[in-house]
Amino acid sequence: MVDWVGLVIPFAYLSLLIGSLATFSSLYRKRKAAKSSSLEPWFGPHIQRDIYLSLLHLEPEPGQEKAPAVPDSILKAALLQRAKADIHRLLEIRSAKQALTTLLQRGSVGDDLWQRFLRAEKEIEAELRDVVEEANALANNWGTTIFQSANEMVNNEALRQKVAEIQAQGKADREWWDQERATIQSNFMKELDRNSGTGAGTGTLKPNAAAGAEKGGSDEDAVLVESGEPAASGSAANSSSKGGTSRKRKGKK
Repeated sequence: MVDWVGLVIPFAYLSLLIGSLATFSSLYRKRKAAKSSSLEPWFGPHIQRDIYLSLLHLEPEPGQEKAPAVPDSILKAALLQRAKADIHRLLEIRSAKQALTTLLQRGSVGDDLWQRFLRAEKEIEAELRDVVEEANALANNWGTTIFQSANEMVNNEALRQKVAEIQAQGKADREWWDQERATIQSNFMKELDRNSGTGAGTGTLKPNAAAGAEKGGSDEDAVLVESGEPAASGSAANSSSKGGTSRKRKGKK
């Protein structure tokens, strides 16, 4: 005979366990969703998207039955600006993901920041899909090239900003060099004036030095002349003595 009481107790226990787990899972998901929705968004308001949607769903003015038709060129330009803003956000997401992952592994940031980042990543993915769909609705197969055109616009804008920074830096460098050149020129002129002043002082001393040199030369000549007279007399005496001896030798012969 089957013991129904013994079978009911395990089934009741399993039913209670599964029900409690399901209740806990639903409560946890609801609490997590409420917590993630209360988190501060990663990005600010998307102004370009709001402009495009306001142009697309333009309401009629008071006293008019229909809203004025917006040209497709304006809608395309607004959508292109929206795509350009999405590229900026996508680049920011990609550059921050690796660093944020490393910080999360080290425990340097909390789970709330990671949840904000994941939420922003999902939002940007949905935004990109929406832009592609809107582009295909405005023009056939435009969704395949809209982000390429927006990327070229972003690169062109970055290049212009870089050129503007270089020009501003060049202007500042030019002003610095003008000041530096004026300082160097003034110092150089002062040095020239100083050298010319010292040259004039040495020029006044040169005649005196020349006169002293001439005087010294005359004194030396006088000494040489005076010292040369005994030498001349001595040489004459020697010649006379030599002549006398030669004469004596001739007499002996």
